[in-house]
Amino acid sequence: MKPRVVSGMRPTGKLHLGHLVGALNNWAPLQDKYDCFYFVADWHALTSDYADTSAIVENAYDMVADWIAAGLDPERSTLFVQSLVPEHAELFLLLSMTVPIPWLERVPTYKEQIDQMSDKDLSTLGFLGYPLLQTADVIIYDAQFVPVGQDQVPHLELSREVVRRFHNFYGPLFVEPEPLLTSFSRLPGLDNRKMSKSYGNTINLSDDEETVRKKVMQMYTDPKRIRADVPGTVEGNPVFMYHDAFNRNTPEGDDLKARYRVGKVGDVEVKTKLAKALNAHLAPMRERRAQLLAKPSSLREILHEGSRKARSIAAGTMDRVRAAVKLRYA
Repeated sequence: MKPRVVSGMRPTGKLHLGHLVGALNNWAPLQDKYDCFYFVADWHALTSDYADTSAIVENAYDMVADWIAAGLDPERSTLFVQSLVPEHAELFLLLSMTVPIPWLERVPTYKEQIDQMSDKDLSTLGFLGYPLLQTADVIIYDAQFVPVGQDQVPHLELSREVVRRFHNFYGPLFVEPEPLLTSFSRLPGLDNRKMSKSYGNTINLSDDEETVRKKVMQMYTDPKRIRADVPGTVEGNPVFMYHDAFNRNTPEGDDLKARYRVGKVGDVEVKTKLAKALNAHLAPMRERRAQLLAKPSSLREILHEGSRKARSIAAGTMDRVRAAVKLRYA
C-alpha cells in the first residue's frame, strides 16, 4: 500500500493564487506516490468564524471545485468533509484530556493570529485547542506524512509530542506523522503586502479574464520608477515574481526583465503580458470549475462518498482507541 498523506484547508472564502502555488500545486503531484486524504476543515473554520457560519457550506463546495480544477482527482484521492466524520471530534476530546494547556499556548501562531485578527474574539477553547484537532485529523488515519513547508515543521512536532504523551498513558496506538517537506512558494499580494482576502489584494482562482486583467494593471511595481525610461528593479518586484510563477514563455519573461532593468519597457507592457500569461494558466481551470459547479450534485456525491470512506477508517481507529482507554462498553 502507498504511504498515506493527510492535509486540509479551511473554507473561509474564495481560493486565490496563493493557495494554488502554496498548496494545490504541491498536493496534486503527491497523488502519484501517496494515498492522499484531503479534507474540508469546516470545524477549523469555526475557530475564527464562529460568529457567522452562513457561508461555510457554500465556500466548501466552491473550494473543492477549485481543488479538482487544479488537479486533485477524486478517483485517486479521498476528498471529504471534517464534520461528516464525527470521530475527529471524539479523538480531539480524548487527546485534550492528557495535553497540558501550556503546550497549546506556546504554539508559534497562537499569539500571532490573535494579534493579526484583533477584530475577532479568539479567547475561546476552540481556538486554543485547534492544534489538537489538527493532530486528531491526521493520526486518526494513521497518516505517515503531512505536507508542510519548513516554517510549519514546529506545528507538526507538537502533534508528535501529543502522540507520544498519549502513548505513555495508553500504549502505542498511532503513527507519529512526519513532515513531507514541499516547496511552498509565497506570492505577495497585489499591493506587495501578504496576500490575504482581508486586504483585498488577491487574484482569485474564480476571477474571470477581465477581472484578472484589471487587477494586474493595478499591481504594485517599483515605486522608484516614475517613467518607462528609468531603469527599474526586478528583484522583489511582485509583477516579475508573478511572471516567474505563471508565465510559461520563459524567453519572454527574461526579455522583459532585461529591458526593465535598463529602462526600455514600460509597466503597461509588462503587466499586459502578465495578465495574458495568467489568464492562459487559469483558463483550463475555469472551464473545469464551471463544469463542476454546473452539476452541484456531483460535488455533493464526491464529498459524501469520500466522507463515507474516511469515516470507515476513522471508526476503526476509534474502536482501537476506546479499547486502549478502557471505554468500551459491552
